[in-house]
Amino acid sequence: MKILLDFLPILLFFGTFKYTESHKDWAAAFATEHLGFLVDGGQVAVAEAPVMLATVVVVIASLAQVAWLKSRGKKVDLMLWISLGLVVVLGGLTIWLHSETFIKWKPTGLYWAMGLSLLISQTFLGRNLLKLVMGQQMTLPEPVWHRLGLAWAAFFAAMGLLNLWVAFNFSTATWVNFKLFGGIGLMLLFTLVQGLYISRYLTAEDKNPVKDPG
Repeated sequence: MKILLDFLPILLFFGTFKYTESHKDWAAAFATEHLGFLVDGGQVAVAEAPVMLATVVVVIASLAQVAWLKSRGKKVDLMLWISLGLVVVLGGLTIWLHSETFIKWKPTGLYWAMGLSLLISQTFLGRNLLKLVMGQQMTLPEPVWHRLGLAWAAFFAAMGLLNLWVAFNFSTATWVNFKLFGGIGLMLLFTLVQGLYISRYLTAEDKNPVKDPG
């Protein structure tokens, strides 16, 4: 359920963009009629309508995601707050200024925020965020936790650069596809490689946890 909630804004952005890209004239008319007050000049062009409507949807979905968590008394993670701030600010600029440039920076901003959080916490604060999250599920030597933290920080830095390269060297449609399939696919691949690496250091108890009979 949590995984679905985390990826829901991305899925909605992808679905909205793909649908409106196939119905550009309708999308432009709809956006101009119902959302023109959000746009500088009040007019949404046919070419920009798909990404603008997808941006509106992802902003609403992100706000609803945080509101739902708060209404249920659940903690909103720091990264989710950062993601919300980025999508509202950059999404708002995309809508008002008719420029998809801003929303294309959002994944990079989030990747770099996550990478910096890992790096700063580990290097300057002496706290390994990966160990804080995963330490109860497995026992690893401290040097391994240290290397994992640096590896994830480097991975997020590279993903941020890769997002910018795709965003500004290929079509918006290609970037949208990469945002969903490429981003998630590369993260799953990196997680798999990480799993193979740490498997060498897991204890017998970690590999075969004893189940509570109660």
